Amino acid sequence: MQLSARNQLKGIVKEISQGPVSTEIILDVNGIEIVSSITTGSAKAMDLKIGDEAYAIVKASSVMIGK
Repeated sequence: MQLSARNQLKGIVKEISQGPVSTEIILDVNGIEIVSSITTGSAKAMDLKIGDEAYAIVKASSVMIGK
């Protein structure tokens, strides 16, 4: 798979919280947790399981920093 997004972070699925419409996936990326909310249909189609290797792919036109 090739993507235009440059921010591709490889990690391990740490936690899956499935709801009727959306599913929250937590990836462990070198000790940092990345959280994504995807449709439950997509999570099922990908057959995601705890311990699977997966990628967090971030594509954004802007990234804000606050302090």
